[in-house]
Amino acid sequence: MEKLLEVDGLQVAFKTHGGTIQAVRGVSFTLHKGETIAIVGESGCGKSVTAKSIMRLIPEHIGKIVGGKMLFQGKDLAQLPEKEMREMRGSQISMIFQDAMTSLNPTISIGEQIMEGIIRHQKVPRSEAKRQATEILQLVGIANPESRLKQYLHQFSGGMRQRIMIAIALVCKPAILIADEPTTALDVTIQAQIIELFQTIQRKTGVSIIMITHDLGVVAKIADRVNVMYAGKVVESGPVREIFYNPQHPYTKGLLSSMPRLDADRNIPLSPIPGTPPDLFAPPAGCAFAARCEYALEVCRAHQPEETQLGSKHVVSCWLQDPRAKKLITAQQSPTGT
Repeated sequence: MEKLLEVDGLQVAFKTHGGTIQAVRGVSFTLHKGETIAIVGESGCGKSVTAKSIMRLIPEHIGKIVGGKMLFQGKDLAQLPEKEMREMRGSQISMIFQDAMTSLNPTISIGEQIMEGIIRHQKVPRSEAKRQATEILQLVGIANPESRLKQYLHQFSGGMRQRIMIAIALVCKPAILIADEPTTALDVTIQAQIIELFQTIQRKTGVSIIMITHDLGVVAKIADRVNVMYAGKVVESGPVREIFYNPQHPYTKGLLSSMPRLDADRNIPLSPIPGTPPDLFAPPAGCAFAARCEYALEVCRAHQPEETQLGSKHVVSCWLQDPRAKKLITAQQSPTGT
């Protein structure tokens, strides 16, 4: 498969009065043409910061990309001049944000908001921009698109607003669509419709999708591959079935066991992950999850785990997967302890 985006060792830091927060600490992943990858993890793990870094939407006076590369079509997005990056946003890489209410302008008609990007990037007359806007509204499943173009935000339901956000992001036919928690504020029925819409659009346009979410149900339905993030790092990555049915990092296992299941005994309580994430003002020297991990070894607290290749596409950063640790655990579990 053709590589479309390659993120290598991305590091992002935020300066605050209390010190520097190391929000993203060496994130690496690859996105191929026509595929959907999911980035999952609890709040504060660096998912949205990673997405906004790809779009270069973090204000420089607040945060900064301090290391790593983000290669798109041979260009490093981290090094692009702002003028060139502005031309790329919307036309090559688009992003859907969490809350349509704060992302859309309530004082401007929906049509004007959709046409703005078309006119800016394609330099076409308003008549052509209107035609394309009508077409994209139809694609995202909004009935009577011509009359809907004249309406305003308050005249649409939550699900419709999210469809409009998707329309704005797709109207210039970008190669990559980044969706940051696109189903968070929606009820379950509408969530299912939006996920189905993403799948339909991908089949029709071939767009590659980066889905940022903490909802593992969404991941199971839409993703081809999954990157599990914790404390600014990717701790496990692999094909979606491999992550769900053969998780190897204790944090991934904790996420899956804390998710309610229809086939589980209702009398057995959910198993939450104990403790809290580490302080990213001063990240721990070793594995960031060690303090919450019931299987942690001494090495986990002292040194960063190395990546272990478990299969052709399954990678985990955990000392428990190191061959030396496996020998030690086997010895400790043997009757003689040798």
